[in-house]
Amino acid sequence: MARLSSFFIFSFFLQVALFATCCRGESKEQQHQLPKKHVPFFIFGDSILDAGNNNYINTSTLDQANFWPYGLTFFNYPTGRFSDGRLIPDFIAKYAKLPLIPPFLQPGFRQYYLGVNFASAGAGALVETFQGFVIDLKTQLRYYYKVDSWFRHKLGNDEAKATMSRAVHLFSIGTNDYASPFLTNSTILNNYNKSTYVGMVIGNITTVINGIYKRGGRKFAFINLPDLGCVPGMRVIKSGNNGSCFEEATRLASLHNKALSKLLYELEKQLKGFKYSLFDLNSNLRQRMEHPSKYGFKEGETACCGTGEYRGVLSCGGKRPVKEFQLCKHPQKYVFWDSLHLTERTYKQLADQMWGGATSDSHDVGPYNIKQLFSNSLKDI
Repeated sequence: MARLSSFFIFSFFLQVALFATCCRGESKEQQHQLPKKHVPFFIFGDSILDAGNNNYINTSTLDQANFWPYGLTFFNYPTGRFSDGRLIPDFIAKYAKLPLIPPFLQPGFRQYYLGVNFASAGAGALVETFQGFVIDLKTQLRYYYKVDSWFRHKLGNDEAKATMSRAVHLFSIGTNDYASPFLTNSTILNNYNKSTYVGMVIGNITTVINGIYKRGGRKFAFINLPDLGCVPGMRVIKSGNNGSCFEEATRLASLHNKALSKLLYELEKQLKGFKYSLFDLNSNLRQRMEHPSKYGFKEGETACCGTGEYRGVLSCGGKRPVKEFQLCKHPQKYVFWDSLHLTERTYKQLADQMWGGATSDSHDVGPYNIKQLFSNSLKDI
């Protein structure tokens, strides 16, 4: 792991102190302060959701964001989030009247009553995706099992299972499975046709859903994949592409999204009590890229931080292989923060739709929105 600066060490201890004030507490008296049927929030996936787990693993700075200017606008220090500020789960937690949900690997954090974040930047559903540098989805599930055991020890089997049935499980996974072969010059896609490869990714996601379901989990929220070939970092990977979208990556994301939608629809019929929310990030992000002014942005395609065309080189902060980077003055005017990730303002707009979006006449989110999943009016199984 790259050596952390003294500034980051200071900010790390500050972050621990902030989380400790809201999330520590072993006593029975503190446990009883929780609402009788409180809804924990568990988070799985990649850099769209990672609150800083990769700060604590031996990895590359390509998979870390614990340096300036990350965290520039809201926290005023780098937390490990790949943005200038907060991410989607931070806003969801706020709307659910929860504190910021801390990373599972944060040292000293061992209280899970309100939930925990397992997500890891660079992670995929496939173990082979950036293997050795990230916490893959299978390992995230293993961490979840540890938390489930903790609940059973604290609450007893019946109450623990009831608590898990109320919990909301948020996922963003798959982007790295489809982007990594192009970013690393891997030949894995030569060994499988696209449908087979997508089937492998979806198969691993299915295994994880089933694993959580067997432990009592009933409420799931998924974010589908963006138009992968059109994000700044994918537009620039092929020379002579003239800045056009990288169609092969876009096709893979499209196949994945169709398969994910079909999977969740089928699981709802197969698994008693299974309820889900699926958010269409693909179309909602594309609208902001193509019509930024409609959503209050000035720039929809070029990132705020990075270098090269569209600032598509992941150099933000100067700690990665490419040191040169430019930083915009007003991140809130940009859809993209760096070559692959979004600004806090974009994430808030998306989180707002995920939380309270209409489900009856809209394809943006459904069949439930996340506010409905957090509601205890949904029958607990």
